[in-house]
Amino acid sequence: MAPKAAVEKKVDPATGKPTTFEDLKAAYKGKYKAGAIKAYWEDECTATKKSKAKAKAEPKSKAKAKAEPKAKAKAKETAAKADGKMKTGKDGGAGVLGKLKDYKQCVLAEYVWLDAAQTPRSKTKVLTARPEKVSDLPIWNYDGSSTEQAEGSNSEINIRPRAIFEDPFRGYPHVIVLTDAYNAWDDAPAIGNTRAACAELHNKYKKLDAWYGIEQEYTLMKPCKVGEISKMPYGFNKDGSEPAPQGPYYCGAGTGLAIGRLVADTHLDKCLAAGVKVTGINAEVMPGQWEYQVGPCRGIEIGDHMIMSRYIMLRVSELHDVCVSFSPKPMDGDWNGAGCHTNFSIASMRAKGGYEVITKICEAFGKVAEEHIAEYGEGNDKRLTGKHETCSIKQFKFGVADRGASIRIPRSAEKEGRGYMEDRRPAANCDPYRVAGIIMKTTGECLDAEKPAAEEKEEEKKE
Repeated sequence: MAPKAAVEKKVDPATGKPTTFEDLKAAYKGKYKAGAIKAYWEDECTATKKSKAKAKAEPKSKAKAKAEPKAKAKAKETAAKADGKMKTGKDGGAGVLGKLKDYKQCVLAEYVWLDAAQTPRSKTKVLTARPEKVSDLPIWNYDGSSTEQAEGSNSEINIRPRAIFEDPFRGYPHVIVLTDAYNAWDDAPAIGNTRAACAELHNKYKKLDAWYGIEQEYTLMKPCKVGEISKMPYGFNKDGSEPAPQGPYYCGAGTGLAIGRLVADTHLDKCLAAGVKVTGINAEVMPGQWEYQVGPCRGIEIGDHMIMSRYIMLRVSELHDVCVSFSPKPMDGDWNGAGCHTNFSIASMRAKGGYEVITKICEAFGKVAEEHIAEYGEGNDKRLTGKHETCSIKQFKFGVADRGASIRIPRSAEKEGRGYMEDRRPAANCDPYRVAGIIMKTTGECLDAEKPAAEEKEEEKKE
C-alpha cells in the first residue's frame, strides 16, 4: 500500500501556529470569502521550516509577541482587499452611507487644521472608501467661533484637504488628513491659515526648486492643572529644584540624562509610520529637551510635514501623561532656549559655484533682518540674547561653522563650493509656513534684482 502524501502545512501569521489549507478555510469561514482566504494562504502564510529557524533565533514567546501585531494587521489588510469589502477611491458621502447596512468597512479620516494661534486641532470623519489621492477627500467644516477664527453668528469655516498621511494610532486603513481653513462666507483664507500665502510664493518661484530641513526643538513638561500652561520641565527635580548644569544632557544616555527618551522614540516611530519625513532625533542641551529633524522637503511640503509632526507629538504626549512645550524659552536662567533651525537651499546653491549664491542670499537676508524676525515666532527675544549658541536679536551676521551667528554656513559648503545655509533664528514655536514664505520671498527678490544687471552685461557683450 502506497504511503499517503504529506499534507502541506504553513504558519498562520495571525496565530503563529502551523495549519493546513483546509483547517485555515474552516477557521476563517464566515469571516472572509474563499478567494480572500486563498490569497492569504499563498501570500502571507509561511513554510513551517522558516518558522522553526526563526524560533531558534528568538524565544518563541518573545518572537510571537513581537511579530503578532504586525502580522495580524497585514493579514487583515490583505484579506480586506481580496474580499472586496474595503473600497478605495473617492468618498461617497451621506448618499452612500445612508444605503449601507453598517459602517464596519468604512475608513476613519482625522482632519487636522491650524487654529488662530497655529495650534493643530482635529476631528474625525467616517469615509466610505480609503482615499488614494487628495481629490478623493471631501471638503469639511467646523465651528470657527470655538477656535477664535469666526464670530458665533457666522461661524462656519471650511477645511480643504492638502495632504494624506497614514494614521499611526488607529492603523491601516485609516488616515490623517492635513487641511487648511477658509471662511465659508467669502472663501478667503481663515485667520491662522498662512499656508495659502506660502503656497503662492513657492508657486511663483517654483523654478528655484527650494529645499528645506527644519530642526524642531521641544521641551517635555510635567502635567499641571487643566487649562494652565505647565512651567516645570520634565527633567527638573520633583521638589522644584534645578538639576545639575547643562552639559551632560546633550545626546546623553542613561537615567537622569536622557530624560523622556520613550516619548521621543515613540514620536519618531509614529511619524515614520505616518509617512512624515523625520530624519533623526537627539536629546538636547537642557534636561527634558529634545529635537527631531524634518526634511529634506521640497517647497510647501516642509510646512505640511512640520505641522503633522507637531500634531503627532501632541497625540504622543497624551499616551505618556506628559506635556510638550514649543516655547522658545521654557525655563528662565542659564538654560538653552528652543529653536527651529531652518536649513535652506535652492538649485543654484546646490550646483557648482553655489557658494557665491549662498553668500549673496545671506547678504540679502541681512538687509531685511527685522522683517524676518517678525515672522520667526513669538517670544523669540528671550531666546536670541547672544548667549546659549545664539546671535543677539538686535544683530545680524553670518559665518562658516559659527553657531553664534544668525546664519551658519556649513564647513562642507565652503569646502565643496556649494550646499546650503542654516538660519538659526526661527523659534521652536514658529509657523513653518511663515518661515518658509519669508525665506522664499527674500531669496526670490534677491535673484530677481540681479536679472536686469545680468541682462545688461549680455547686451554689452553682443554690442
